[in-house]
Amino acid sequence: MKYNGPKVRLSRRLGVPLTNKAAKVMEKKPYPPGQHGPAKQFRRGRQSAYERQLLEKQRLRAQYNIHERQLVNYYKKAVRKAGNTVDNLIGLLESRLDAMVYRGGLAPTIYAARQYVSHGHITVNGKRVNIASYNLSVGDIVGVRQKSQKMNIFVEAAESAYYPPDYVNLNKDQLQFSLEYLPKRHEVPVVCEVPQVIEYYSR
Repeated sequence: MKYNGPKVRLSRRLGVPLTNKAAKVMEKKPYPPGQHGPAKQFRRGRQSAYERQLLEKQRLRAQYNIHERQLVNYYKKAVRKAGNTVDNLIGLLESRLDAMVYRGGLAPTIYAARQYVSHGHITVNGKRVNIASYNLSVGDIVGVRQKSQKMNIFVEAAESAYYPPDYVNLNKDQLQFSLEYLPKRHEVPVVCEVPQVIEYYSR
């Protein structure tokens, strides 16, 4: 999914800060957008089960910036795999190249990560890959293409005080990282009740 709409408005509607700007706005306006936004923040506790499941599904999609069809396909793969479906789904989503570029601190948002990948700035095991949905395997090394490393966006990324999750082994000096293992749900910093998403699709 290539979402080009207002990120702050979407963030406020879902209750999840998708960008740094959205996080700052939501500190001042912790309620949905629109004329009746302030009143809606007190009604969320009275949602139906379906409404809650739908909201969590939309939250998950937005945080990975993917189409509905893509999420459905990931769900089907997660169900077919052995083990916990919630962990399987998150593991599949986190192994996307754009998601890992974001987790590795090479991009400030998932939207920027997708752009960096599609513009050819990112390599996997030394080879340039421009497909955001590219599936990484454990041990793969993701880096910034040599010609792109002097760009301001990547210089700033190298100088930032960012600490990735445990499943990402980051080497800031070389602007690269590796996927150490597929994470479990509790290790991934996404705001979503993933079991609700599983229930939504298993109806």
